[in-house]
Amino acid sequence: MTPRERLYEYARLTRLDRPVGIYLLLWPTLWALWIAADGLPPWHLLFIFVAGVTLMRSAGCAINDYADRHFDAHVTRTRDRPLAIGSITPREALAVFAALCLAAFVLVLFTNPLTIAFSVVAVLLAGTYPFSKRFHHFPQVHLGAAFAWAVPMAFTAVNNELPPPEAWLLFVITLAWTTVYDTFYGMVDREDDLKIGVKSTAIAFGELDRAITGALQVMVWIGLFLLGRNLEFGGVYMAGLAVVAALMFYQQFLIAEREPADCLRAFRNNHYLGAVVMLAMIGDHLWRAAA
Repeated sequence: MTPRERLYEYARLTRLDRPVGIYLLLWPTLWALWIAADGLPPWHLLFIFVAGVTLMRSAGCAINDYADRHFDAHVTRTRDRPLAIGSITPREALAVFAALCLAAFVLVLFTNPLTIAFSVVAVLLAGTYPFSKRFHHFPQVHLGAAFAWAVPMAFTAVNNELPPPEAWLLFVITLAWTTVYDTFYGMVDREDDLKIGVKSTAIAFGELDRAITGALQVMVWIGLFLLGRNLEFGGVYMAGLAVVAALMFYQQFLIAEREPADCLRAFRNNHYLGAVVMLAMIGDHLWRAAA
């Protein structure tokens, strides 16, 4: 294998060729930074968190493939992943995970001691998530906690104090939202996962998958509404929430027949949902500033 081919395999291992996961982790992080700073956060913190999100999502993919190295070859969607086909060794995957976590930790050192302390929890959540699907049916909730932990970290980085109630409300919103879209993702692999014994909310929810994900989406929407009311956001933000509701209905339409390709589309559609919330926050801020 040439150096270029090996570099490409490392990019596949860390899913840099499929950046939607980065976006899904990035949006709530940007929401939190914007709220904590009451507008545009300091540029150095914006760089630290965007780079940190990219590094930690990539690290999470590496450790996930290491954990799933004996299963991926038996799942249609994952059978050509680097560890499954042997183009990357398990030891290399662990080294990539460690190197990326170290790089992310170096970035956090440029914040403050409280954020550094919070980052330890982030690494623990990211490192243990891939193995949780062996022990319980709710790895999507575990992933939700890992993704949502960027929220309190953003608040501590901006304000150098313990996160306020709004931060923890946003943490719960992000956890529930992640559970929804990762359940859609799990529905893509449900039949394969049942055969090989991998657990997921898609399996646990069974025929109630649409009802439960729909209820969680309502919870997310109400949480975003309450967040906006507590922060005194105005009409622009509420208009954004109307678009969010429409996207949620569209996602439920996509998963109606539980077709794997449509469930994957519903998962990816959440990138637009996150972007709409961000644009609604920015638009509301600019509207109030101009008033």
